[in-house]
Amino acid sequence: MPTPEPRDPSRVARQAQMRDQNLGVALRGIVDAPEPLSRAQLAASEGLARATVSGLVDHLIEARLVRELDPTQTQRAGRPAVPLAPARGTVAGIGMEVNVDYLGVRAIDLAGDVLAEHVELDDLRGAGPGAVLDRLAALVGPVIDGLRDGGVRVAGTALALPGLVDRVTGPLRVAPNLGWRDVDVVGALSALTGLPPRVANEANLAARAEAHARRGSPSFAYVSGEVGIGGAIVLDGEIFPGRHGWSGEIGHIVVDAFRGPRASDGSLEALAGQDAMLRAAGLPPTARLDALLDALRADDPRATAAVAQAARALGVALASVANVVDVGEVVLGGTFGQLFDHVHDEVAARLDELVIFAPWSPLVVSPARAGVYPAMTGGALAALSTVLVDPAEWLRTH
Repeated sequence: MPTPEPRDPSRVARQAQMRDQNLGVALRGIVDAPEPLSRAQLAASEGLARATVSGLVDHLIEARLVRELDPTQTQRAGRPAVPLAPARGTVAGIGMEVNVDYLGVRAIDLAGDVLAEHVELDDLRGAGPGAVLDRLAALVGPVIDGLRDGGVRVAGTALALPGLVDRVTGPLRVAPNLGWRDVDVVGALSALTGLPPRVANEANLAARAEAHARRGSPSFAYVSGEVGIGGAIVLDGEIFPGRHGWSGEIGHIVVDAFRGPRASDGSLEALAGQDAMLRAAGLPPTARLDALLDALRADDPRATAAVAQAARALGVALASVANVVDVGEVVLGGTFGQLFDHVHDEVAARLDELVIFAPWSPLVVSPARAGVYPAMTGGALAALSTVLVDPAEWLRTH
């Protein structure tokens, strides 16, 4: 009897690598599907053999990353199809946010369900980073413990901050409205919570949540209006971060260079930020946005003029962005999302006037769909991405 040939280790490694890659393809296909897919539909959509998909799905079910739904009868003869969906309450990503007037935490599972959420409203301008991060850790610590006590595996954490975050080396470089500069937030939170967070600009993470809410591979310019104004560029469903992760700082575009002695006096943030609108409306800058909305509903002339001025400045700034990056849609989130009915017409008019390609391809101006505190949702999704990108590696380490 001939001696069998020894197995080629490199071939075995390639097969294992391919299986790991296909496991990620299958999991992402199930999580991203707008409607639950059967094994046969998943195989067809991803271009994989049915037998391969069946084995991958069995592994994902055993790992509690995917669940089977009740069978559905099809038009064809044979056994009913069994739809597949992301597992509920087994793995969670945690999104955290520190902004000028609140801090909070939100935990989301693979199915998109919110498992825990805590938000504290406060004016954090001038508050030291140490004290604020201590408060954030006091919010997130019980969430992590509660999830683990309930048998939920924590994929990781991500923190949204209103400023420049270096995506390569991690520190927050500057958050002007908080008064923070060169803060090692990763080190501080790692020591406090035991989990090193991913850190990103709040507008980028909010845009990530917006892209997820829209499904598919959308392209749009996103504006996050708060006390400061952030932005993000989404191309085919992916955030364009820039070389350092500093792209999208739309609030610093100078709209009116002659507004004051400094160029920043004429920036979009100085003219259309929440504080600027409140002051122009005769309201204290520490007031909540609800006060401005109440004044608008009462047809207060100062409030109406303040929002109209902000909308004009926003339209001019967005026209500059559109002329550079060539997107077909502008999404207004945060403050501007809540003021959408009051700013839409002016923003659209400025885009029609100033965008060079508007006569052939008019820009659509849309309200954000990702809900309240979208940066926390985007942070949770960023944390869950470690599972989706390489579930095999994540399972080996967890």
